[in-house]
Amino acid sequence: MEAISLFIFVLCQLLTIAILLRAIFSWFPLSPSSPIVSILHEITEPILSPLRRVIPSMGAFDITPVVAIIILQLISSLLP
Repeated sequence: MEAISLFIFVLCQLLTIAILLRAIFSWFPLSPSSPIVSILHEITEPILSPLRRVIPSMGAFDITPVVAIIILQLISSLLP
């Protein structure tokens, strides 16, 4: 059971880093076909897409990454 908890904890931390990097890279004019942008999009979109359907848009601001990070950190903190 400890190995599963550790795996989930590490996964949550890696996803948090990926979401942060995606948010930071969104501030810079990188090509959407850039390998880094493509990889981050593939990793984070399965998490962010369902949240975007639930969280209302706030104009030009996308708070979905913040909500996703809060959820991931909550999950990792609840692990035994």
